[in-house]
Amino acid sequence: MSDQQHNEPEQDLELESGMQYVTFMVDSEAFGFPMASVSEIIRVPTTVDVPLTPSALTGLANLRGSVLPILDLRAVLGLPPMPVSETTRVVVTDEGSPVGLVVDRVNQVLSVDANQIESSQGLQSSVNANLLSGVIKRGNGESMIQLLNVEQLIAQEFQAVLGSDFDTQVNTIKAEQLDADDDADIDQLVSFTVDQQEYAFDLMDVEGTLRIPESITRVPQSAGHVLGLIDLRGRLIPLISLRRLFHLPDSELGENDRILLVHCQRPDGSKDSVGLVVDQVREVLRVHVKDQDDMPPLLSRGQNNEEISKVCRLDKGRRLVSVINAEALLGQPGVAAAIEAHSEPGETTVETQIELDDDNAQLVVFLLNNQEYSVSIDDVQEITRVPSKMDKVPKTASFIEGMVNLRGTVLPVLDMRARFSIDRMDANDRQRIIVLSIDGTRTGFIVDSVAEVLRLPKGQIEASPSLSDDQARMIGQVVNLRDQKRMIQVLTVAELLSSNEVRTLSGEAA
Repeated sequence: MSDQQHNEPEQDLELESGMQYVTFMVDSEAFGFPMASVSEIIRVPTTVDVPLTPSALTGLANLRGSVLPILDLRAVLGLPPMPVSETTRVVVTDEGSPVGLVVDRVNQVLSVDANQIESSQGLQSSVNANLLSGVIKRGNGESMIQLLNVEQLIAQEFQAVLGSDFDTQVNTIKAEQLDADDDADIDQLVSFTVDQQEYAFDLMDVEGTLRIPESITRVPQSAGHVLGLIDLRGRLIPLISLRRLFHLPDSELGENDRILLVHCQRPDGSKDSVGLVVDQVREVLRVHVKDQDDMPPLLSRGQNNEEISKVCRLDKGRRLVSVINAEALLGQPGVAAAIEAHSEPGETTVETQIELDDDNAQLVVFLLNNQEYSVSIDDVQEITRVPSKMDKVPKTASFIEGMVNLRGTVLPVLDMRARFSIDRMDANDRQRIIVLSIDGTRTGFIVDSVAEVLRLPKGQIEASPSLSDDQARMIGQVVNLRDQKRMIQVLTVAELLSSNEVRTLSGEAA
């Protein structure tokens, strides 16, 4: 709602003795809350939009590690909207669950006697009388103060979901708001280290990461950099040491070593995959094109450097990350020979396999309208580009965006924005189709872009505030990434389609 980042409590309110009310202005009218209902007053924080919620909800904000729903009091009271100004504040109320209410200006903490409070019956006001608990009429030409019933006001917006399910004690933090134009110039890279040097692949070239398995099948008479074969869901994947391939000192495989599963596409549309052993997988980077330089020509002619496509300058040049071109690397004679010797004819399916333990979860994170959402990797069949042309098939359901022929199978495709009543965007090359399995039916959902495959402790996935029936059903969880200042909403894939829609899709794809 606002680019203001401050959320410190206000300290400059005039305090008068007696029975206390926090008074404030909305439009040209004065209102008040009982002081006992107000926990603090803050400046307008950055918020994260939540689909399928009341129109008065501007979004979720982080308040010292807890999720705080923010309501625009103008919208709640049916008053015309007004831009955020220097005087705009959020009054944080707590009637069992903290909620922030945006007001135009806070006046003071006012003390009144009980006999100064009158009934609101018959009061001429632009506000629904059911939302008022009384009025304070003051003399000396001072304006009347309408006392709002906090509990009734919030219940009007959230109705049945306000009860015990409305749990806001979730440790989360605001998501960074990304400018749509800037996002088009940002590359997403998976960074890793080999012999203390940092490298990266484009995120779309990486299928996932794996721990080193206990058993690696050795291949007789293979090149020195080929460690052997691993079985990945019935697929034979050649395993290659990047240390050996780059002619770096060899080392024993340890606890931190990982396998990056990398692929490149052949002209016929099939994909080659290989497991690359690296010292450590670090993070997913978002790097602007202005911070990427071409490899200097003198170095690019050197041994092994033709695969380095770019060099990223991070932390004001103190951190350099070499970006590897997956197609060039996998096209090297020694790598290509290993792939060719162990590839399976006709194999084209790209599956993401990331080893987990019982305490960790894996999420595929994607963007919609510059905000982050995610689904469990167990629900994701694959991720593919949106074709340049996707025709609507006659006599198909109206909610289907189109059909895609995915390796001989008809795949119905929906727009995830439309699913959440978000305005559609023009097609661009960053969009992706995430293929999900819903009740056994493969369905594609178009998203703005795929950000990363995120591994995290299950304890960081918490219940989200229940703000509407649809939102609680489809987006019932959030993730806290405090250090990265991100709030990621987790979708319940099984609830994205109704049972009738699933049956319709099953018939369309048959």
